[in-house]
Amino acid sequence: MKRLEDIKAVYFVGVGGIGMSALARYFMAKGKQVAGYDRTPTELTHALEAEGAEIHYEEAVERIPEGCRCPDQTLVIYTPAIPAEHAELCYFKDHDFDIMKRAQVLGVITRSSKGLCVAGTHGKTTTSTMAAHLLHQSHVECNAFLGGVSQNYHTNLLLSAKSPYTVIEADEFDRSFHWLTPWMSVITATDPDHLDIYGTPEAYLESFRHYTSLIQPGGALIVHEDLALKPNVAEGVTVYTYAREKGDFHAERIRIGGGEIRFDFVAPNTRINDVQLGVPLSINIDNGIAAMALAHLCGATDEELRQGMATFRGVERRFDFKLKSDRAVLLSDYAHHPAEIAQSIRSLRALYEGRKLTVIFQPHLYTRTRDFYREFAESLSLADQVILTELYPAREQPIPGVTSALIYDHLNPAIERQLTTKAELLNLLQQDEKLDVVVVLGAGDLNDQVPEIAALLRQRV
Repeated sequence: MKRLEDIKAVYFVGVGGIGMSALARYFMAKGKQVAGYDRTPTELTHALEAEGAEIHYEEAVERIPEGCRCPDQTLVIYTPAIPAEHAELCYFKDHDFDIMKRAQVLGVITRSSKGLCVAGTHGKTTTSTMAAHLLHQSHVECNAFLGGVSQNYHTNLLLSAKSPYTVIEADEFDRSFHWLTPWMSVITATDPDHLDIYGTPEAYLESFRHYTSLIQPGGALIVHEDLALKPNVAEGVTVYTYAREKGDFHAERIRIGGGEIRFDFVAPNTRINDVQLGVPLSINIDNGIAAMALAHLCGATDEELRQGMATFRGVERRFDFKLKSDRAVLLSDYAHHPAEIAQSIRSLRALYEGRKLTVIFQPHLYTRTRDFYREFAESLSLADQVILTELYPAREQPIPGVTSALIYDHLNPAIERQLTTKAELLNLLQQDEKLDVVVVLGAGDLNDQVPEIAALLRQRV
């Protein structure tokens, strides 16, 4: 990568991704010209345009701004989701531009700071955003490149002029997290995923093991107590464990009720009584312990941690409540892996005991559906009602025989279940008079219909 001071323009191929947009905001904050391509306009791309980025939505070399056409002064960043034959990416390759993956750039930017990285199949977005909030509102402060939009700050980028720490969501897709050199890291979960990349669960687990070897001597690893992972840390790296009720960092006296969750946080050298979760969901006990452990090791005080946990407002599309009443509840959740879905449903069960739970799920990726359709069906069957739409392909081409029906056919026949399309979903919901607690799950574009679903439920309330 060129020296930052030599770069005048940064062009993003796939600028609308949550990780890419954080980098776009970073370079705009540094005074660089920022432009890019994405397939479809979204709230996020519109926000970037309002902040100064030049973005277009058609694959066209002629739309690349003049200021981004000088190889000596332009850095090109692309996401692995972009196909190799993409016309604009090919143009930059053919003209010898400096081209890097998002993870490579993130690794270079953060190498001069102390990276606080959060990795894991699930939980990493909430945990990293929670840790960033704890540090940002404390005297320690932090920089942060987040994998979701913080509800506290309405952005996925935080900057500090004085803090040596940078919070990073460490993504295992395409082995991206191997570009990082963490000072400290949390690992939340290692349930197999992305088998289109890794091939086997064993290779997936081994990638996390390799990742632990990248932690810098003098730093620390905070790993969930229940994982099969055997860390391979360098000499001088301290390994801590955490979990809900066991490990070096854990919770005691957990109280759930009245719409609140409180617990006592126990660390090797302190105890913080009566911590209140700002987002009171069961899974956030684990996430909160990990985030508090990270911030505690960085010097945040006990009172700063208590205050930060109570004021945490969550992440967009992570247990994101759109409607709350005694007659109807609606939330959107990014959960798209069987283990995440099970945790999401169990958390809602605990919060809304005795109420009917309807899950609307859009499977994400052909390969993930092929590899885990039985596990998806088992997790979804924890709900009272499941509505499945057609799957979201993202970067993938269709696989013969792989559709949402694979999951549907393996759902527990004792629950209510429907197979529909995105186009017919609202009509189906309008005919259902018994909707109570509704959650829209998945990492695809079904979330675009959440405002209409919310409007439908509000009319009934």
